[in-house]
Amino acid sequence: MREAILNKILKKTAADKNHQVVSVSSNEDAQYMKKPCQTCPWRKDAVGVFPAEAFRISANTSYDMSERTFGCHTTGVERPKTCAGFLLKGSAHNLSVRLGLMKGIYDLDKVSDNGLDLFPNYKSMAVANGVSPDDDSLARSRTDV
Repeated sequence: MREAILNKILKKTAADKNHQVVSVSSNEDAQYMKKPCQTCPWRKDAVGVFPAEAFRISANTSYDMSERTFGCHTTGVERPKTCAGFLLKGSAHNLSVRLGLMKGIYDLDKVSDNGLDLFPNYKSMAVANGVSPDDDSLARSRTDV
């Protein structure tokens, strides 16, 4: 039996002394979360868990036709997975996710908000977590979803 190849780590960037942003690439065996975790930054009740810099670094996942996906912070670098909150609220214009949907890599019918109140888009989430609405990192962020 073939062992599943998980998401590949492309880059690790420090957000502060306690947090890092891990950039991953997905493949046909990509793993993804099915519901937001307890401290998911897409949850409106989890504001302030991560520093504003983490949201500046990850903003490129929200750009039109981005090839970068937003990873779940709880799965770590050993078994990275795509974030459920991102799939539900931030991926409509993401090229990697759109292609993944076409190929059957992602199945959004299996992803649920679990009754939680999530931010409607990346910019709203970033601003709630301390990023200025006028920050250059958010200038290309899609908010029309």
